[in-house]
Amino acid sequence: MDLAQEAQNREAFRQAVVNTLERRLFYIPSFKIYRGVAGLYDYGPPGCAVKSNVLAFWRQHFVLEENMLEVDCPCVTPEVVLKASGHVDKFTDLMVKDEKTGTCYRADHLLKDFCKDKLERDPNLPAEKAAEFRHVLAVLDDLSSEELGAKIKDYGITAPDTKNPLSDPYPFNLMFQTSIGPSGVSPGYMRPETAQGIFVNFKDLYYYNGNKLPFAAAQIGQAFRNEISPRQGLLRVREFTLAEIEHFVDPKDKSHPKFPDVAKLEFLMFPREDQVAGRSARRIIIGEAVAQGIVNNETLGYFIGRVYLFLTHLGIDKDRCRFRQHLANEMAHYAADCWDAEIECSYGWIECVGIADRSAYDLCAHTDKSGVPLVAHEKFPEPREVEKLIITPGKKELGLAFKGNQKMVVEALEAMGEKEAMEMKATLESKGEAAFHVCTLDRVVTINKNMVSISKEMKKEHQRVFTPSVIEPSFGIGRIIYCLYEHSFNTRPSKDGDEQMSFFSFPPLVAPIKCTVFPLVQNQQYEEVARQIARSLTAYGISYKIDITGTSIGKRYARTDELGVPFAITVDSTSSVTIRERDSKQQIRVNVDEVASVIKEVTDGQSTWGDVLWKYPTHSS
Repeated sequence: MDLAQEAQNREAFRQAVVNTLERRLFYIPSFKIYRGVAGLYDYGPPGCAVKSNVLAFWRQHFVLEENMLEVDCPCVTPEVVLKASGHVDKFTDLMVKDEKTGTCYRADHLLKDFCKDKLERDPNLPAEKAAEFRHVLAVLDDLSSEELGAKIKDYGITAPDTKNPLSDPYPFNLMFQTSIGPSGVSPGYMRPETAQGIFVNFKDLYYYNGNKLPFAAAQIGQAFRNEISPRQGLLRVREFTLAEIEHFVDPKDKSHPKFPDVAKLEFLMFPREDQVAGRSARRIIIGEAVAQGIVNNETLGYFIGRVYLFLTHLGIDKDRCRFRQHLANEMAHYAADCWDAEIECSYGWIECVGIADRSAYDLCAHTDKSGVPLVAHEKFPEPREVEKLIITPGKKELGLAFKGNQKMVVEALEAMGEKEAMEMKATLESKGEAAFHVCTLDRVVTINKNMVSISKEMKKEHQRVFTPSVIEPSFGIGRIIYCLYEHSFNTRPSKDGDEQMSFFSFPPLVAPIKCTVFPLVQNQQYEEVARQIARSLTAYGISYKIDITGTSIGKRYARTDELGVPFAITVDSTSSVTIRERDSKQQIRVNVDEVASVIKEVTDGQSTWGDVLWKYPTHSS
């Protein structure tokens, strides 16, 4: 099959999935009656239920399993926090404008679309040109503003809607800006990620955990990114749900006691050496990847393994899920290692989970900006002689000079690192005074020689003070759910074979409704039995849908199959009923008083459908 045909098939499949999702109200464009807003979507009843089930399993699989500390922080974040984290200066994408209409586009998306279109649709493309376009796609994320602009000009790329010329690319900050309070003097932003709320609370969380490392904090919440030109449906949106974990660990010991639990797992991995050499992803055992140094450390490897188990339990196809290591030019300067869990769907390989060893960058950044040390302690069994930096602020002189601001200046002086302190000491000795930036005052002050004493002395230390490293798995919940929709979508011929019926083969774990209850015909006795079963399902906490419309049983099965409901209970007598499984269409006969416990057993994962087939008589429709 040629590339153009493959692209058409992907597009047709995606359209079938999206049509079903929108028709059955899994999601719909927000503000639809006002023609909607790009990049904003509402989850309808089944979509809400799937999302709720995915998040419940996330909590069980990560928060409960690892005894994590869950927090819930505000979406509105003061500017100072996001200035410290680097988001205010660096959270940007490159944008180009239609020079006549002013419509904005993301520059890298236009270049990516142009190259992909040429590769897929131009049968006469010379081999060297095809190789060039493939190279551009490979290095796209690493192109500077100038290089991106030059490529757009070289290829004659114009505005997609009007064919008008485009401006040169320029950076656009993706955060939604707001102001806190009516005066407008306290700037803030809608958070672009949930992680900063955890970092700024590190000191209290460390205390809550008994001043012990390692520990992890977790947060599920909304994040906001003002995407330039959102597309790809649920994959690139302006408001989305993130589930993030910050695992704090001693930088000198990144082993993990539970690593043996995942060490034998084998799955598709795509190390950077393979990417650079043009090879494909290959199956690697995670224990060997850590032993060979492909993955930086055990804790990072442990979370990669746990993420793989999480995704495959949800229903993601293990052969269309891979872990891709960031290339050297993709990695942040502070990161020790970083892997993305990518899932293949009709849009290609989509990053859904980032698993990064962020070193101590975040805690150091907030320590520097706030003046509050975000550090951990390791007590020594025996005291140790070490050379120690001693900073003694002259509180009387500082009080006279800075009055009400004395406390903040004292704290900032005491929080100085060794390099900064020794530079200040040298300046004070040579010039008698030194300029000093106090971040909590956000201004530079002058420190005189008599205001602070800086020295190094040999001291006995009873503990080591250090900044922990952070290992961060970050989950884009909407992206995972969309890929799950595609991986679960199937069609099969109707009973009479004249049309294709669509259905979602969700595992019971994530299915929006666990079962349906149908009286076979409209009959008062059957309807009473159906209500009795419904009451027992409610008592077991099982979501269900009762349908007494009297339409043909085949149509009722098809309706609920399309929602991904795994089990259908048909009441055709007052003593026993049939239970039908969605994917195989097999049916068993079960006594009325046992129905709820059978459904509970299978939806909770205590038994499989295969197990219950052995226990109960098969029913032939």
